[in-house]
Amino acid sequence: MTNPDPTAEFLMLGTCDYPEHVPSDRWAPYAQMQAELGLRFVRVAEFAWSRLEPRPGEFDWAWLDDAIAAYAAEGLRVVMCTPTPTPPAWLIRAHPEILAFDDQGRVREFGSRRHYDFASPVFREHSRRITRAVAERYGQHPAVVGWQTDNEFGCHGTSRSYGGASEAVFPAWLQARYGTLDALNEAWGNVFWSMEYTDWAQVKSPALTVTEPNPSHVLDYHRFASDLIASFQAEQVEILRELSPGRFVTHNFMIFESGFDHYDVARGLDFATWDNYPTGMLEFFAPPGVDEDLKTHYARTGHPDLVAFNHDVYRSLMLGKDGLGRDGAGTPNGFWVMEQQCGQVNWAPYNPLPAEGAVALWTAQAWAHGADVVSYFRWRAATMAQEVMHSGLLRHDETPDRGFAEVADLDLTQFPVGPVPARVALLHDYESLWIYDQQRHAAGLSYWAQTVTYYMALRSLGVDVQITHPDADLSGFAAVVAPAITLVPADRAARWEAAAQGGVPFVFGPRTAFRTPGGATWSDGQFGPLSEMTGARLLQYDSLRPGVTQGVTGAFGSVDASLWAESYRVTGAQTLATYAGGPLDGQSAVIRHGNATVIGAHSLDLIRAVLRDVLGGAGVPLLDLPEGVRVSRRADRTLVQNWHPHAVTWGGLELGPVSSVVLGGDWTPTDGKGAKGE
Repeated sequence: MTNPDPTAEFLMLGTCDYPEHVPSDRWAPYAQMQAELGLRFVRVAEFAWSRLEPRPGEFDWAWLDDAIAAYAAEGLRVVMCTPTPTPPAWLIRAHPEILAFDDQGRVREFGSRRHYDFASPVFREHSRRITRAVAERYGQHPAVVGWQTDNEFGCHGTSRSYGGASEAVFPAWLQARYGTLDALNEAWGNVFWSMEYTDWAQVKSPALTVTEPNPSHVLDYHRFASDLIASFQAEQVEILRELSPGRFVTHNFMIFESGFDHYDVARGLDFATWDNYPTGMLEFFAPPGVDEDLKTHYARTGHPDLVAFNHDVYRSLMLGKDGLGRDGAGTPNGFWVMEQQCGQVNWAPYNPLPAEGAVALWTAQAWAHGADVVSYFRWRAATMAQEVMHSGLLRHDETPDRGFAEVADLDLTQFPVGPVPARVALLHDYESLWIYDQQRHAAGLSYWAQTVTYYMALRSLGVDVQITHPDADLSGFAAVVAPAITLVPADRAARWEAAAQGGVPFVFGPRTAFRTPGGATWSDGQFGPLSEMTGARLLQYDSLRPGVTQGVTGAFGSVDASLWAESYRVTGAQTLATYAGGPLDGQSAVIRHGNATVIGAHSLDLIRAVLRDVLGGAGVPLLDLPEGVRVSRRADRTLVQNWHPHAVTWGGLELGPVSSVVLGGDWTPTDGKGAKGE
């Protein structure tokens, strides 16, 4: 590895290490190897509660003291964790009420991880106690530069408990929100199916209903559970700020995690981190446009746009819905990838060995999307328990694995830190996600699928994207894309309309403003408070089963929509495309009213064509990128990536299989593939 001066502002690397998993005589040699590899950070102890406190109130710090000393001797910086994702057996057996319930009413037992209910007062007490104990011990240790709270909130479907402590306090949360049962019944529409409540104690979690639960009930339970996670983390952050001043505090978020509002949970952190596993992501989260052939094609790299989307979510997260900034001193400028896949994983339906060059490509892509640190999971492959099939930088026998070699070959001086010049905002909102997915109405479509399809269209046009909360200030963007913001209160609509009147073009997708804040539909129909801005009303919506398509024709050519099509009755908007054939024949499919364009049909080709038109008119430079080739920009550099398993010639460049090249920030293709905005 070519190592820059450690004080210079270039991408830095780290690893996740588990000294408790190996004999103590390995700690010093591992630290030496990590430093020689060019790693700067080591994350430790997120799952070490049973070793730190083997019996109630009896602490064993010696082993972790020695491990940290070994890291410090090599100049490595330690990211310490609160060990709360794995409460030990002695605590669970003494207080089984800590355990959560799944949505089938079953207790989720001890024996893996994340086995707790965020609402449990007993667990909250022990969370504060162990956090304080660890922070008192290491909070001002010179080698400890920061903290990770807990680990991967929501992993394994643990963001919500549907019984026990959570269910017990849900009515009080509702009473604080609505004040009276009449207001609750009105907001939820409980007159429907005689669901009205006459006592707060009658309200339970929205689980095990005979048929689907009331979507408003579900929406509020999701809000309630998200608030629990936010308050749980806030307790830990407060203790860490008190006992470890000057160190950063972060949390490692997850791939497409949907169980809580990340904007709220991130409040009070210094920056976000996330855990990037591209091959597993491809199997679990690919949208409908990524079919089995594409999954096979990208099996050893993951799909570039799925990875990039998560990078952009977590780079943008700390902006928050109200401009939230960092709290604390000495923080990096950008987000981190706290866990970066560096070989095969163990948890997906298929777990192929990554392609040669994939680890280097993933690292470069993370930098280009704003990461200041990439930390590889894990140092040595586990030799015991659930993750023995998961790779590390070292194999089980301690020999360097393929990812180790790729990290060793990195030239970090290619990767200066600095801003990502994103001029296009893509709006993303967890409440819209929750209510959309509760009543998808089309089995193959979801909030993520619809949102990522628009994102893929933007990336295929070579556009750098900032994922943005819909209530953020949008006035500084060249254009705003809102693929699936289905929940639009009146004040949000007013802010959007003001931004549009100020010259910012908006592109909306299907189901925009379909819902009220309570989860019902507007009494005057979609678009509710956006009706004046869009100059239209919903006419019809059509859920298309696989194999059934709906033609669209007009200013953007002729395409076939799949999965979803909705039409509009224009009240001032211009119709740019209509449906051809089928029950929507002749009805408006794409409309425009001033700076608002609405796309009613789900079609990547149509979305791409409309975005090309809108962004070109807004002066956003565009590129014609072939499938598998992506361009990202940061700090006056341009990263051109080839995600194919074969070489590609594009833009005057010869790109090797699974590779990237760093060019100047003013680079443009030399073969006419670029299209400058007007």
